[in-house]
Amino acid sequence: MLNTWQEWVGTETGVVVGAVLGIPVAVLAMLLLALYRRLGRNPHPWRTALADVGMVYGTLPWVWIIMLPGAEPGGVGELSLVPFADLIDLVEHRDAGQIVGNMLVFAALGFFAPLRFAALRSAWRVLVFAAACSAFLEIAQFVLRLDRVSSVDDVLLNAVGAALASLASRWWWRPKPAPVEERHLVAV
Repeated sequence: MLNTWQEWVGTETGVVVGAVLGIPVAVLAMLLLALYRRLGRNPHPWRTALADVGMVYGTLPWVWIIMLPGAEPGGVGELSLVPFADLIDLVEHRDAGQIVGNMLVFAALGFFAPLRFAALRSAWRVLVFAAACSAFLEIAQFVLRLDRVSSVDDVLLNAVGAALASLASRWWWRPKPAPVEERHLVAV
């Protein structure tokens, strides 16, 4: 089991265990936030609370994992700026776990952000927003000398994963058609 602070916060296993143990805290935070918003006369307290907690709880562990230092922290990591080069290598080596993992980094953000922010109610906008967030993290990995591979393919996979997740939640945030009576009034 995890015995030291470094094992809890500085390893992928520690982050995953912490995320699982944090589920009750996330549920409690969502419930308290919804109740608080209900008192404030928020028209959708449960939906906004779920979206806020879901974005943070579903994204933070992934970001923490990709910002963990590699084998030799302080060393210059690899920089890969050729689109699809790393992706082709992952496909050739049948490393689907790496591909799926990269697509999940901003999936929670892509799923929940359109519920919370009207400006992100488009898969294209989510794609651009997630690409910007991902590019920031890839640049940070390189600048902070975390001995990680900073790749344009990671940005592409992160952004596509967020956009696909936004499409999965589209039924919840898409504009609703006007009622039949209103459509007839407009035509007259």
